[in-house]
Amino acid sequence: MKPDSPDQPLIIEEPRAVRETDLTYNDYLRIPQLLSLQVPESSPPHHDEMLFIIIHQTYELWFKLVLHELEQAALMMQECRVLRARHFVYRVVEIMRVLVPQIHILETMSPVEFLEFRDRLMPASGFQSHQFREVEFAAGLKDARYLKFFEKRPEAIATLTARLEAPDLRDFYYQLLRDLGFAVPADISRAHLEEHEADREALFAAILPIYQSPEEHMPLYLLTESLLTFDEFLALWREHHVRVVERIIGFKRGTGGSSGVGYLQTTTSKKCFPYLWDVRTRLNVRPLNQQP
Repeated sequence: MKPDSPDQPLIIEEPRAVRETDLTYNDYLRIPQLLSLQVPESSPPHHDEMLFIIIHQTYELWFKLVLHELEQAALMMQECRVLRARHFVYRVVEIMRVLVPQIHILETMSPVEFLEFRDRLMPASGFQSHQFREVEFAAGLKDARYLKFFEKRPEAIATLTARLEAPDLRDFYYQLLRDLGFAVPADISRAHLEEHEADREALFAAILPIYQSPEEHMPLYLLTESLLTFDEFLALWREHHVRVVERIIGFKRGTGGSSGVGYLQTTTSKKCFPYLWDVRTRLNVRPLNQQP
């Protein structure tokens, strides 16, 4: 309640007592259950292991939300609701803006302190984050070889196999372009486009107008750029991950048996939408009489 004058004191009403049947903040968010999930493996518990667990659990919650939003963006593309699709992709971009710097909190551990509990993690590894693989598969970075890391988890195998076999974000985007009258080739798989120059050139020809005259295709331009920004932040997350891992453990092998930093470096060039990156090379300066 606001005072009527500067001299009148502000009156704050006391909240009413919570009834036993009321939904509370802690009940709604399942706070007791959530706070019970941080269980260190070291004995006695190493102080920094709590940090390590919470950082990675937080990532898994963000990955869950990223998948939730990408699925909605895909649905909007299927319905040709371009700006709504862009809305949900942009939300994912904002999530990724949080994810990239968040990993640097791990750098507050000294290398020797991490080593004091690292061996207790083996053979657990980020390889085994099925949600991160789902994000990759949903975005178009599909690689069936990763399934072998989940062979002891049939529920994860089932989920990832479904993602592998289903259309991905790239498929939905190019189908949207077809639905809007753009001459996108029928087969836009990576393998096909790498082998068939004519279809590759046809794809570039379809995309170019969106970039050459963005004011004429503004909703599509905004969606397309949001997809590219998501791709960029996914790559930035990988690059920051590499630097953080190298800073903490150097070139030691990963706890899951990978080569560690060496493997992570090979992932930084992955692109969900490579032709949205490449189309920039083909843009031309517009004549002055065609500029807005």
